[in-house]
Amino acid sequence: MASARSHDGSGPLRRTGRTIGHALHAPFTGTAKGIRKATHAHGAGESGLGKLIELHAVNGAGDVMITVALASTVFFSVPTDEARGRVALYLAITMAPFTLLAPVIGPLLDRLPHGRRAAMAGAMLARALLALTMSSAVATGGLELYPAALGVLVSSKAYGVVRSAVVPRLLPPGFSLVKANSRVTLAGLLATGVAAPIGAGLQTVGSGWPLYGACVIFIGGTVLAFTLPRKVDSAKGERRAQLVEHHVPQPLTKPSKANGKRTNGKKATTRSGEKEKRPGLRTVGPSVLHGLQANAAHRALSGFLIFFLAFLLREQPLAGQSAAVSLGIVGVAAGVGNALGTAMGSWLRTRGPEVIIASVLGLALGVSVLAAVFFSTLMVAALSAMAGFTQALSKLSLDAMIQRDVPEEVRTSAFARSETLLQMAWVVGGGIGISLPLNGVLGMSVAAGILALGAAASVRGLLSAARRGSPHPRVA
Repeated sequence: MASARSHDGSGPLRRTGRTIGHALHAPFTGTAKGIRKATHAHGAGESGLGKLIELHAVNGAGDVMITVALASTVFFSVPTDEARGRVALYLAITMAPFTLLAPVIGPLLDRLPHGRRAAMAGAMLARALLALTMSSAVATGGLELYPAALGVLVSSKAYGVVRSAVVPRLLPPGFSLVKANSRVTLAGLLATGVAAPIGAGLQTVGSGWPLYGACVIFIGGTVLAFTLPRKVDSAKGERRAQLVEHHVPQPLTKPSKANGKRTNGKKATTRSGEKEKRPGLRTVGPSVLHGLQANAAHRALSGFLIFFLAFLLREQPLAGQSAAVSLGIVGVAAGVGNALGTAMGSWLRTRGPEVIIASVLGLALGVSVLAAVFFSTLMVAALSAMAGFTQALSKLSLDAMIQRDVPEEVRTSAFARSETLLQMAWVVGGGIGISLPLNGVLGMSVAAGILALGAAASVRGLLSAARRGSPHPRVA
């Protein structure tokens, strides 16, 4: 009887406990299932692309946590003149060594074709440890903060070049490279949008708390990297693009045993072990090179607008708005534009990347000219949105061309070199934005000039390459 009463009395309590637990648990499990369904749609789950999409979302969330902590220390906590000096110091200390280190990243990772998952996990773990290191220095803003920030930047770029290099290995049937890249990038943007306000909330608790959050996120990313399919680390079935090298014709002479040379088709080696020069960016035709020029203009514009408008709007807010609201309007406009550009990349499917890059560069140039002529709150927001939109589409198309035209053996190096060039273009644009007088019309005119230079250097070559078509098959 006692056991029966105990059973009868505890039954409702247990059912109530399970109901409450389910109610608390359901929102999280439902959200996780929804995210998994979205990331694994259209064959992405079977190919493994869904796992990479989730990993990139984790990467974006962790990076924005670190960005929030650094922005609060370097920019927002001091007057405008001192902030200019701090930002310039940050660019100089972190970017100058980066230009020397970044070209080494690609060749090093090229030698690890069977360790790509480990490379991405290592980049995540390094940032987790560096975030902890920075948490003690971020409150003071001392010089010791900058070497750690450089380490975060290098680790982030190392992850990025490996991630871009493995996308073709995880391409679902019927997916174009532009569409796959846009799926991955959009996940990173959405995660950034979710994590940014969380990081800002943690910042109110303490200056080091966003970095603690970044550490936890990157540790999770370290584990998640090893859940990627094993084919990411395998070269089985890979097909390398055949490159047509542009070299000076040599006289036709029959090799002899005396000179110690042996020929076999297009390749030649010597008994001393000398080999032909490995294929690189200059051997893949004009598309990638002109795409880099156009993207450098977009990235320089991005760096310029970030720093110029940040300082301009602190001193001269948009009409009827505070400085914080003005910065928020511009930031939201740029973020929305970037998200729309990334989303449109998945809709364009098989459109030629050369035509996309040339078109969006012309579009951004037109809006920047209008912003210079009719400078106003509306035009500043419109240019910010357009800059985000066109940069996203242009970068997705450039990645697709590198994945399409550059052979597997040097593709990681190609991504490293392109990322280095684009990062330095961003720094140059940012440096111009820091040093320029705070005059809105002058600033928008400089923005138009940056894009005009990019268009003059690249558009004609891109359209010519689009008419000829790619000489290389898509590398899958």
